[in-house]
Amino acid sequence: MKLPILPLGILLLAASSAPADPLPLPAAPQVDARNYALIDPLSGQMLAAHDAEKQVPPASLTKLMTAYLTFQAISNGTLKLGQNVPVSVAAWKAGGSTMFLQPGLPVTVEQAIQGMVVVSGNDAAVALSEAIAGNMDSFVQMMNVTAGQLGMNESHFLNVDGLPMPSHLTSARDIGILTEAIIRKYPGYLHYFGEKTFTYNHVTQNNWNPLVFSDSTVTGMKTGHTDDAGYCLDATAVRGGHRLIAVVLGASSREASAKSAEALLDYGYRFFETHKAYNAGKPVGEIRNTKASPMQIQVGPLEDVWVTVPRGTYSSLKPSLELPSSISLPLKRGQAVGKLILSDGSRKVVEIPLVALTPVEKAGWLTHWWNAAKTML
Repeated sequence: MKLPILPLGILLLAASSAPADPLPLPAAPQVDARNYALIDPLSGQMLAAHDAEKQVPPASLTKLMTAYLTFQAISNGTLKLGQNVPVSVAAWKAGGSTMFLQPGLPVTVEQAIQGMVVVSGNDAAVALSEAIAGNMDSFVQMMNVTAGQLGMNESHFLNVDGLPMPSHLTSARDIGILTEAIIRKYPGYLHYFGEKTFTYNHVTQNNWNPLVFSDSTVTGMKTGHTDDAGYCLDATAVRGGHRLIAVVLGASSREASAKSAEALLDYGYRFFETHKAYNAGKPVGEIRNTKASPMQIQVGPLEDVWVTVPRGTYSSLKPSLELPSSISLPLKRGQAVGKLILSDGSRKVVEIPLVALTPVEKAGWLTHWWNAAKTML
């Protein structure tokens, strides 16, 4: 089975000229955090990390999952932004930070979202969970199922607001995955996370995220704090049209979490660049199989592929293919047939799943014979 592939310089459609001798990449900055992850959501790559997969208490970063499921409910029509949310006694009595909900006092879904993500209202999180699932226990089950679907392998949720419970855990990497998912699937709701103030029940409160006041490029996303979790901050920024995510867990103070996230974002923007490497549905090569009809099986990525690399090193990326030893026919369009690895020297930068771009049938004996004859000729 032969699979010719075009040279990388032809396939990397967005490649630009790079300096012959790129500057060395310095280590990530030392920050005040027990765990952190710096992520480019466009490529999905982690640019810097420390104990990013360690299970730790998430505090109010839990509400990112509550928000995700709320946006999902709005998207599928279960909720509407303008509809009123019932306020139960459980929501009213929720401890910790609050948006000052009261039973009988009207609150819309949109106000509850703002109360949850801007001022971290535990009462808002409880009210939204009950509106979606009927009760908090059912909603928590939905949270854990969704975590599994998203690949948040270190996460286990026991409540909707992040108040301390022994087995209520996540990781910096998982928070990054969840943030990526919100950005990708529900971009129309991102503006809530960057609102500087929120007023409800005659009370105006500031966003708990210091960076939305000090850095105009920061767009959200969420803060959290408990004694066990320390000060946590999931920060997103957009500079030059490009977004990065910095997840900081276990800082010693709110100010330290903000400085740590800012330092990581500065590092990412200064020393990395992101390029579009391959277009969705465009062939990067072909598998020649005499038992297939057509004999040339066009393969490529199902989605656009973006690659993040240290500045000046993009042109040094080299492709290699990993294919199964045999392919079962027929093939459906979009069926996985292997992967393409982009490497910089011995370091694997990104792994790209490849799929069949067109349906492929099993050849009859006459077509098989003719394909074999053409191959020998």
